[in-house]
Amino acid sequence: MSETQFASTESAEVRPAPVVETDRIQSLDVLRGFALLGILLLNILGFGLHSSGYFNPLVGIGDNAALNLGIWASVDVLFEGSMRCLFSMLFGAGVVLFASSKSGALHYKRNFWLLAFGVFDAYVLVWSGDILIVYALAGAVLYLARNSSPKRLIIGAVVLITLMSAFNGLTSFGLGFAREASQAVEQAGPEADISRDTRELALVWDDFIEDYAPAEPATELAERRGSYARVFVFNADYMTGVLTFVIPVILFWDALAMMLLGMALFKMGVMNASRTTGFYVRFMLIGFAAGLGINSYEVSLGFASGFDVASTFAFMKPTYHIGRLGMAAGYLGLVMLVCKSVWLPATSKRLAAVGRMALTNYLAHSLIALFVFTGAGFALVGMLERWALYLIVFAIWAFQLFFSTWWLERYRFGPIEWLWRGLTYGTWPVLQR
Repeated sequence: MSETQFASTESAEVRPAPVVETDRIQSLDVLRGFALLGILLLNILGFGLHSSGYFNPLVGIGDNAALNLGIWASVDVLFEGSMRCLFSMLFGAGVVLFASSKSGALHYKRNFWLLAFGVFDAYVLVWSGDILIVYALAGAVLYLARNSSPKRLIIGAVVLITLMSAFNGLTSFGLGFAREASQAVEQAGPEADISRDTRELALVWDDFIEDYAPAEPATELAERRGSYARVFVFNADYMTGVLTFVIPVILFWDALAMMLLGMALFKMGVMNASRTTGFYVRFMLIGFAAGLGINSYEVSLGFASGFDVASTFAFMKPTYHIGRLGMAAGYLGLVMLVCKSVWLPATSKRLAAVGRMALTNYLAHSLIALFVFTGAGFALVGMLERWALYLIVFAIWAFQLFFSTWWLERYRFGPIEWLWRGLTYGTWPVLQR
C-alpha cells in the first residue's frame, strides 16, 4: 500500500530541499516501513474477519469481550485511518521525486504497472481492500499538480478534506432518516399503508445495515473458506461494489487529498528530516493532541451507545478525517525526530529496509492472508478472535523486518520493485549486489 513512492529511491539525484540526500531518502524509507507495518493492524481485520468486521467492533468479539473491545478501541484511536493517511502522503512525496526528473510518459507508464499490480492483488490474491488501484488512479491526476506551490497544494488538500467531512455529516444525516423509515415500516407491518418513498428510504437503511451487521454472516464466511475458485468468484463480485462505489465516491478523494498534502510537506522539507528538532516536536505534539482527543471522543461514543453503527462507522463521522490526520501528523513528527536524532539505529535500519521493499511486502501481506485465511489454505477466516489476529500481525512484522534487511544486503531492489522498475523502463537493472 505505499506510494509511487514504493520506489522514491529511484530519484536519488533529485534535491528539492537542502538536506543530505541519503538522510532524506532514509527518512522516507523509515516512514514508509513504519506505515506499511502499521497498515497491517487494520488490514488484518479485512483478511481475518467477516467483511463487516472492519468497522463493527462486535464482529470477532468471541468469549473475551473486554479484551477484544479494548483492542478495537486501542487500534481505532491510534491507527485507524492514520496509516492510510501516511501512505497517501508518501505517495505524494514520491510523485514529486519521480516527476522532477522523469517525463510524463514515464510517470504514466509507471502508474499503469502499479494499476496492474493492484488488479493482481485485488483479484488473483483476492484482497478486496487493495489500495494500489486507488493510488494508480489518483496518481494519474496528481501528476498535473507536480509543479504547484506548497500553498496551493495545501489549499487543495484542505478543500477536499472539508468536502469529505461534510459528506460524512450528510451521510450520517441521510442514513438517520433512512433508519427512521426502516423502523416505521417494521413497526407498521408489511400490510400497512406506508408511502412508496418511505419504503424505498427504508430499503436504503436495510441494504446498509446488511453490510455492517449482516443477518447471515455465515454465508460469506462459507464462500471465503471454500476452494480458491469459490473465493475468487465471491471476491470478484464483491470487487464490483468496491470499483463502482467505494473507490470513486470515497477512497479516490481520500487518497488525493492526503497525496496533495504529502506533496506540500515534502516540498517544505517536512518529510525529509530537514526541519529543526523544535519544529518536529511541535508538529508531533499538536498532531497527537488533536488525533488522540478526537479519536478518543469518537470511541467513547461507541461504548456509550452500545456500539451503535452511527457511532462506530467511520464514514458517518464528520470529525473522522481530522482525527486521523492529526495522528498521521503525530507519527510523521515522531519518525522524523527519530531519523534526525539518529535514535534507535538498528530499528530504523530495519524499518527502512521494509520501506524500500514496500510494494513487495504489501503484496506479501495479501499472499500470506490468502493461504492463512481462505480456502486456498487453512481457511481460518472468521475462526479467530481479534486478539488472536494480532499474533499473526506480530509474526508477519518479525518476518518482514528480518527478511527485508537480509534481502537488501544481497540485492539492490526488492523482487517486485525490480520487476516494476524493469517494466517501467523497458530494461532490467542488475539485481544482485
